[in-house]
Amino acid sequence: MKIGNIDLGEKPVLLAPMEDVTDASFRVLCREQGADLVYTEFIPAEGLIRDARKAYAKLVTSDEEAPVGIQIYGSDEDAMVEAAKMADQACELVGGHGADLIDINFGCPVSKIAIRGAGSGMMRDPDKMARITRRIVEAVGKPVTVKTRLGWDDKSKIIVELAERLQDCGIRAITIHGRTRCQLYKGEADWTLIGEVKNNPRMHIPIIGNGDITSPQLAKEAFDRYGVDGIMVARASFGHPWIFKEIKHYLATGELLPPLGVRERVTLAKRQLRLSLALKGAPRGIFEMRRHLSCYFKGLPDFKDTRIRLVTSIDPDEVLSLLDSIADRWGDAPLDSDSVYSV
Repeated sequence: MKIGNIDLGEKPVLLAPMEDVTDASFRVLCREQGADLVYTEFIPAEGLIRDARKAYAKLVTSDEEAPVGIQIYGSDEDAMVEAAKMADQACELVGGHGADLIDINFGCPVSKIAIRGAGSGMMRDPDKMARITRRIVEAVGKPVTVKTRLGWDDKSKIIVELAERLQDCGIRAITIHGRTRCQLYKGEADWTLIGEVKNNPRMHIPIIGNGDITSPQLAKEAFDRYGVDGIMVARASFGHPWIFKEIKHYLATGELLPPLGVRERVTLAKRQLRLSLALKGAPRGIFEMRRHLSCYFKGLPDFKDTRIRLVTSIDPDEVLSLLDSIADRWGDAPLDSDSVYSV
């Protein structure tokens, strides 16, 4: 699968862009564990054009995580175009690797975003979606992609027609989450329409499926049953960056890797923590990794008290010591696949 000149190989597995999740430390770890492409947290267009410090910081990427897409969102057309130009020039603006592609977020269902007409709120105005997309494609030099949903609600699942329109605007790939905006993250993702988009003979850009990819078996089913060009993993990656290695191994061999041992998990958690601290310092580097730390050791018996300490301490040495103690106490504890792949 290729996005512009970016060759991701056959059946690539991508890390979804997620606010407060896919920071640089986690992106690096996921790339090391087999993710073929990663995305930044979504960046508000108006924050970028107003020089907001937090928005600017999210533009920073590194060679270690490449290829990487910078994702932007917003409802104002002019702001989106200007933000896309800034993302296109991220290397010059903030240093680092920059962007390999620019992704437009038309999929975020969070109320404070959607109610303002941004994210998946844009699905109520497909004409505006098309205008913004076309203007961004014309304004930047890097490939432009879109991430979106099936529609606003069950009565307006417009994705088959919408995908064609966005393709005509010049995007180089589209990622489709198999839910409507009104579903948020409830119920099961419906891949039927994702498959219809892929099977539409008028579509010639890569179709990437997203939603409920929580195990290697489900990843393989998505490719085999719906014919998508790539898949995107989201919530199942929390505290589980090695899921990409597990999926890639299963796709290649049809065999499941054994569950990652506790000591190996500790090693990865410590690496991510040190990356996070190097990038953000303490205590912020700890705060912003807590979502992952609470998930790294799912399935361990009698772990509640240790988990609470792990996600409440703000002292780096204490957290690292706790991680070492987990390896010492539970290093030989068995882990079953049900706990490994639960979300």
